[in-house]
Amino acid sequence: MKKIFSDIYQNRIWLLMVLPGTIWLLLFSYLPMFGQVLAFKKFRIDPDGFFASVMNSEWVGWENFKYLFSSNDALVITRNTILYNLVFIVLGLVAAVATAILLSELVNKRLSKVYQTGMLFPHFISWVIGSYFVFTFLSSDRGLLNNVLGWFHIDAISWYNEPKYWPYIIIFMSIWKGVGYGSIVYLASIVGIDRTYYEAAMIDGASKWKQIKHVTLPMLKPLMIILTIMNIGRIFNSDFGLFYQVPRDSGALYPVTNVIDTFVYRGLMTLGDIGMSTAAGLYQSAVGFALVMITNYIVRKVDNESALF
Repeated sequence: MKKIFSDIYQNRIWLLMVLPGTIWLLLFSYLPMFGQVLAFKKFRIDPDGFFASVMNSEWVGWENFKYLFSSNDALVITRNTILYNLVFIVLGLVAAVATAILLSELVNKRLSKVYQTGMLFPHFISWVIGSYFVFTFLSSDRGLLNNVLGWFHIDAISWYNEPKYWPYIIIFMSIWKGVGYGSIVYLASIVGIDRTYYEAAMIDGASKWKQIKHVTLPMLKPLMIILTIMNIGRIFNSDFGLFYQVPRDSGALYPVTNVIDTFVYRGLMTLGDIGMSTAAGLYQSAVGFALVMITNYIVRKVDNESALF
């Protein structure tokens, strides 16, 4: 025990640095786990407060989970959620790594910072604002794209009633918003690579592409695997704003924009069933946890050093 207190005292500065993050994690990640019990209850508000409401609500077991799987839309929302996230993971990884490499290769570092800031800016724009940007281009009456089509005597397209275009729009908007933020980690990793590797490659006559292929990408491989594993854990979660705000909740687009999160939100707004929405969240978290464990197990079997744990 004395040694423990001694270690705490010696590392007090570092512990104080992580204390705010630890408190945030406890308050907003671990403490709310108590509310997961609502997934198995029929929530009713009690006049004595939230905890009394939780304790006094009727236990219904797995009834809340049936809403997700008994609906006619269950297959559509599951398919959309998984397929979109698979595309986001693959294209997001490629775009982030490619952007980081391009930024690292710029000779003018001041210009590199300008580009990096410009690409990072969309990350801080809410999807509410982003949806108006999209509407500016896709509006049926005054949208920029329809005006351009008019110049070529092509009939205007009612974008918000044509589902076939929206998988591409959704994917483009996701990459547009996330590529700048996603490239930061990879760029920091590239900057940290020992320059002697590149010097040795240049002495051997390696071109810039071969330096990237045989030095940069192998050095980034462990980080790419770890971030991919973490993203796989969220494969059943969706960016609510992207799928709800950007298509402007158009009913005609539900076949290609309805995902688990938007489906639960609409169900909650219609039915007011908190237990059902909690069940959906628990289901997403449980599946995500299982996928992380399975993916990490496979990676550990193939390359133990690249595994998350």
